[in-house]
Amino acid sequence: MIKYSKTHEYVKVEGEYGYIGVSDYAQKELGNVVYVDMPEVGDELEAGEDFGAIESVKAASDLIAPVSGEVVEINEALEENPRLVNADAMANWIVKVKIADPAELDSLMDEAQYAEYIRK
Repeated sequence: MIKYSKTHEYVKVEGEYGYIGVSDYAQKELGNVVYVDMPEVGDELEAGEDFGAIESVKAASDLIAPVSGEVVEINEALEENPRLVNADAMANWIVKVKIADPAELDSLMDEAQYAEYIRK
């Protein structure tokens, strides 16, 4: 299951874990990604709060957590090659979290709702 936030982050849910990244729409809007600022393993994310930043040649944007949880893994490949986000935003997640409150997922959009949201 994949859910999206209005700030263009996604969370791909697998059991009690969620892989958080930026949507394909967001990476296209940003352009060439040059840097991803990520939290540390063990950090606690709070839904609606920023947990890092993503920078491109055009802009820098805060990363906003779609769900609360503990960071259990970061995508270390992005430290070496942040442009992987441009290559495939859905495959190149930024952090993996242990989701603290699965009910938070209910306030996020599914793929159809997100597609409608970005059309507006």
